[in-house]
Amino acid sequence: MTPDAPDRIRRIVHVDMDAFFASVEQRDNPDLRGKPVAVGGSSLRGVVAAASYEARPFGVRSAMPSVRAKRLCPDLIFVKGRFEVYRAVSAQIRDIFARFTPLIEPLSLDEAYLDLTDHLEGRTATSIAKEIRALIRAETGLTASAGVSYNKFLAKLASDQRKPDGMFVIPPEAGPDFVLTLPIGRFHGIGPATGAKMERHGIRTGADLRRQSLEFLTARFGKSGQYYWNISRGIDHREVRPDRERKSIGAETTFMTDIHDLNAAAEALAPLAEKVWRHSSPRGISGRTVTLKAKYTDFQTVTRAHSQPGPVMSQTELLAQATLLLPQVLPDPRGVRLLGITLSGLCPLPQGPWPEQLSLFG
Repeated sequence: MTPDAPDRIRRIVHVDMDAFFASVEQRDNPDLRGKPVAVGGSSLRGVVAAASYEARPFGVRSAMPSVRAKRLCPDLIFVKGRFEVYRAVSAQIRDIFARFTPLIEPLSLDEAYLDLTDHLEGRTATSIAKEIRALIRAETGLTASAGVSYNKFLAKLASDQRKPDGMFVIPPEAGPDFVLTLPIGRFHGIGPATGAKMERHGIRTGADLRRQSLEFLTARFGKSGQYYWNISRGIDHREVRPDRERKSIGAETTFMTDIHDLNAAAEALAPLAEKVWRHSSPRGISGRTVTLKAKYTDFQTVTRAHSQPGPVMSQTELLAQATLLLPQVLPDPRGVRLLGITLSGLCPLPQGPWPEQLSLFG
């Protein structure tokens, strides 16, 4: 029995490849093994798409400007991204998943949820997860970490516990207490802006979050309040959705201080464009419509969009289009408390190379 679903205990596995892009490069080039590697461009405009585990102790992380990464780790080796290879390896891994369940929800090229509830065939979810990891190693030469639990939220938390190349299980009886000591920054679905807002209310751990009433959370965090109330108790009713069809990819941020001028707003758009592109490009998809969202201090929300016949071809183009839309929402005497960028009209991203993309990923 579990607070998540008293009459039915689900078996959910979250599989997360270890430093996927960088590990593929180290697998294919023995000279890179054991060395700090970053996939991305080394130019002044370059961005780290992925970092090997050898680079991470130096503070090198994905989405970091390459110049800063090199400063943190002078011996860092930059490798051009080969996304067609990563997609092919991801397809191999997906085929392994499909041997055990048709209920597979990919989150990106390197991670996915699997629902094994009705596909155990007399086995435990833990033993199946162990076999999946062994097959991935044998057939791709790469390692994966896995989390096993009774819902998606806890399975994802579990997969982080023994990285790299490990597995962790959170059984139903342990779930509600497992979240109590964790910092809220570890909770999937609580980003930096929401985390900062929670900290201002004295919410720093799962225990702090659980102490809040549902009324308090919904009053301050809107419809997400119910989700936060649930996860603080180890509850997550979301189902594993196979091959979910995304209609858009977006990112938004709420500012600590309201923005009134175009320059500050333009600076805020750069990390949003990076986040959107980081989610779309590795999947080999882009979109034909860029939408800029602005929420003013009186909570009125406006959107402005630009559409074109073909897909946005690079992060640089995405940022440029969003920036061109800014004068339609600012300046405004009310000030802006939130900005967002959404890519819609999704379509395949043609294979490059294009100069703008290579400056970021090549």
